[in-house]
Amino acid sequence: MEMVGIYFSGTGNSKYAAELFCREYDSGSAVYSIEDKEALTAVRDEELILFAYPVQFSTVPKIVRDYVTDHRELWKNKKVFVIATMGLFSGDGAGCLGRILQGCGAQVTGGLHLKMPDSIADEKALKRPLEKNKELVEQARQKIKASVKRLKDGEPTQEGLGLLYRLAGFFGQRAYFGHKTRRYSSGLKVDTDSCIGCGLCEKLCPMDNITISEKKAVPGDRCTMCYRCINKCPGQALTLLGKSVVEQCGIGKYL
Repeated sequence: MEMVGIYFSGTGNSKYAAELFCREYDSGSAVYSIEDKEALTAVRDEELILFAYPVQFSTVPKIVRDYVTDHRELWKNKKVFVIATMGLFSGDGAGCLGRILQGCGAQVTGGLHLKMPDSIADEKALKRPLEKNKELVEQARQKIKASVKRLKDGEPTQEGLGLLYRLAGFFGQRAYFGHKTRRYSSGLKVDTDSCIGCGLCEKLCPMDNITISEKKAVPGDRCTMCYRCINKCPGQALTLLGKSVVEQCGIGKYL
């Protein structure tokens, strides 16, 4: 059975996972960002789907939730394997997206959790040494290879699926912070003294939430907390959860 991969990614973790998983499964598998218009056609034409996304507060980013429910007819009778990438812990990351997909008629065949370098650039407590992040990426690579083998053998991994995982996700984070992803955020902040008005953040934002006015970035109220702009800003002028940028990161640093 042929597979098509789709993903949403902020700093590249989920993109890396989706591309590697699909390449291991079948070197000819196509992989698309959900921001790519061709993704909808690709999903429509295949029965087996790999869906990778980054967990936020042990739940699904608003942009991913909206993508699935806005195209709910697309998922009926599809077989979906879910990869959840995370900086620390999610409990039932694969299950969170899996339940939304099941509500749209999909069959969730398996799940995989991958601990990856954290994308939150403005929180010092979440940062790790470079070598540790490289180690995490290598461990994720090995987990992906093993998971693909199990899928091909008819015994797909079930990480994040089931009641115990769900309880861990709920009591671990979601009960306290899950509300943060129910709506888009208005919390993106700009240090106008550091902003050079280059427009990179405007181009990177998947929500068209940033505009350039009078050579300065101006955020709106539809941030999906992907941290793309914060990690790429050359002036380190953007913050969201923290007060200043500690480390800008992206998957390319750890490969």
